[in-house]
Amino acid sequence: YYILSMVSLFAILACVITYSFGMGAIPWVIMSEILPVSIKSLAGSFATLANWLTSFGITMTANLLLSWSAGGTFACYTLVSTFTLMFIILWVPETKGRTLEEIQWSFR
Repeated sequence: YYILSMVSLFAILACVITYSFGMGAIPWVIMSEILPVSIKSLAGSFATLANWLTSFGITMTANLLLSWSAGGTFACYTLVSTFTLMFIILWVPETKGRTLEEIQWSFR
């Protein structure tokens, strides 16, 4: 049981770390790259709110979904993450080497 407990602990830590470096940072990266300076403070507040509400929703639904189906829970979360990734690939503009004006023009 000790080994399984340690594997579970390290898996959870790996999940939190990879989420923090990947999907969890997306609201702040997008906000800092594509928004003008005049609204960054307000947008930062909304990005933080959206991130915390999403985390709250995941936390509140996890036990309910796990009691329904462990595999189904992770399948649902994987599906949502896949849709998020597709949204980012299709709709979020590439900002490397572009000025703020060029990025804003791409939204018009």
